[in-house]
Parts: sequence; C-alpha cells; structure tokens
Amino acid sequence: MSRRKLQQLVESLGRSAKHFNKSEVECLIKLFNALVKRPGQSNSRFAGVGFDRNMFRDTLHSAFGMTDVMLMDRVFRTFDRDNDSCISVVEWVEGLSVFLRGTLEERIKYCFEVYDLNGDGYISREEMFQMLKNSLLKQPSEEDPDEGIKDLVDIALKKMDYDHDGKLSFMDFEKAVRDENLLLEAFGPCLPDLKVSCTRHKPLKPIINRSSSLLR
Repeated sequence: MSRRKLQQLVESLGRSAKHFNKSEVECLIKLFNALVKRPGQSNSRFAGVGFDRNMFRDTLHSAFGMTDVMLMDRVFRTFDRDNDSCISVVEWVEGLSVFLRGTLEERIKYCFEVYDLNGDGYISREEMFQMLKNSLLKQPSEEDPDEGIKDLVDIALKKMDYDHDGKLSFMDFEKAVRDENLLLEAFGPCLPDLKVSCTRHKPLKPIINRSSSLLR
C-alpha cells in the first residue's frame, strides 16, 4: 500500500472508527497488513487480502485470550459486515473500535448480535442452552448433566425475559443489561478481558504486542 493510499484510508477510518485516533488507526492498518501476509497464510484464498475465519480465530485467541470456538465464529460474523467470509481492513478497524472501546449501547448491540445465533432477532432458549452448555463442569455421576444448564437458562429467562414470551428480544436484553451491566456477557465471553481492553485515549501497545506473537 502506497503512503498516499494509507493516509486516505487513515482519514476515512478516522471518521468511521470513532474511538481511535489517527495514529492508532494507522497502527492497526499496518498490523492488519502484517498479519494477513505472514508466512503460512498462502494457502488461504484470502491471503494478503483479509482474515478468513481461521486466521481471525487465531488472532482472537492470541491477542485477546478467547477460547470458545462457537463464540469466536460469532464474533467473526459481527465483524464481517458484508458477509463475504473475509474480514477486510475496514471491517477490522471498525470492528475493533466497538470491540475494544465501544460505548455501553454499542456493546449491548454487539453482544446481542453475537448471541443471536441464527440471526432472527431473538435469543431463544435453545440458543442459550447451546452457549451455556460448556460453562458447567459435568460430573460423571450425574444422570442428566444437562439439567444444570437447563436451570441456568431458566434463571436467565426469569431475570431477562421482561415480556415473558420465552425468548429474549433486543429490548429485553438491553433493559436487562442497563439494569445490571454484568449481564452483558451472560451467555459467554465475547468481549476482551478488561486487562486487555484499552480505554479511550490509551495506546494500543498491549494489543499489538499480543498480536505480534502471531508473526513469529
């Protein structure tokens, strides 16, 4: 990428990725370019262009400590706004703007999109069960190890289902989170750890250092 094109992209993303300053945007663009061109990615049909699902998953794991494959795939879908199965540099920077420094309103919308597995506008009982099923340690002696998960789903619905229709609409989810912020990630970690996430005006060095491990 020429210096002129880089600066044009920085200017554009400086407006759309509003939680980053221009120097941070430029840094993230350079990191993106380094990651997509790193050795070992030549087999991907998106090599040198953007992140495919596996590359993005590797980055989430290395930089942000995420381990839940299903949730990482859902994060991929929220970043991939044009649904072409590739995270472009624009989607990368704009996605990270919310992922790292989004307002509560932005994070509520983001988390709801992650948890709405089939994209129908609701988090169903079945989707809650799917996301929570790995959250409990199953004891070999348990006759029905899924009972504890079903109990968790019932508790979540009792706490968050304000219109009592057996599923969570965005309005249900938003009201529940605004009443109790800890419910933002009620169905699994899909945001970076507070120790990793950078607050506004702090540099991105911790993120870059973690991501750079992928380049070695």
